[in-house]
Amino acid sequence: MNRDNVLFVIVGLLIGFITGYLVHEIMASRQPPRLVHGQGQAAPAAPAPAAPATSPDGGLDAKRAEIQQIETHLTSHPEDAQALLHLANLSYDVRDWRECVDAYDRYLKLRPEDPDILTDLGTCYRGIGDPKKALGLFDRAETLDPRHWQSRYNKVVVLAFDLKDYAAAERVLDELRALQPNNPDVQRLADEVARQRGTS
Repeated sequence: MNRDNVLFVIVGLLIGFITGYLVHEIMASRQPPRLVHGQGQAAPAAPAPAAPATSPDGGLDAKRAEIQQIETHLTSHPEDAQALLHLANLSYDVRDWRECVDAYDRYLKLRPEDPDILTDLGTCYRGIGDPKKALGLFDRAETLDPRHWQSRYNKVVVLAFDLKDYAAAERVLDELRALQPNNPDVQRLADEVARQRGTS
């Protein structure tokens, strides 16, 4: 291998790394990191533990199997709030938005007015194509907790990327920056909104 070939390989690797990094940053800017609810800790598993996530699909089969177990458990324990929350979180993880909406709605009937759950439910409504319902849920979360930055973050995503209402998105972004002045996720979102606005 001569010097030109080595240089070509190095440049190719650098371009690949930079492209991968930029794609990752763009995708991360569209949704904040999500914590499983319960003060940042994993929600307790409902019935039985699932098999370890070793499948090539990143554990989706194991999560779907666990969803089946929880659904079976809920047929005889329909008011098990923790099982409902766990079902909703797993459905969120596998992007089964309709199951997610149903489970979060059932959970909120038992434990109403949780801004984190309302925000996740809003994200699920966005997933099924109902951005107006999503915005209403983000507003409810914000009313319950005026410092709830995740609901505002998701509100910006819906306003800017789904509804193309950049003026409203910028107003919410200003509130978000005031709440989270040093949050890199907020800055990435602001950058992505500016890029999107420039291409529209």
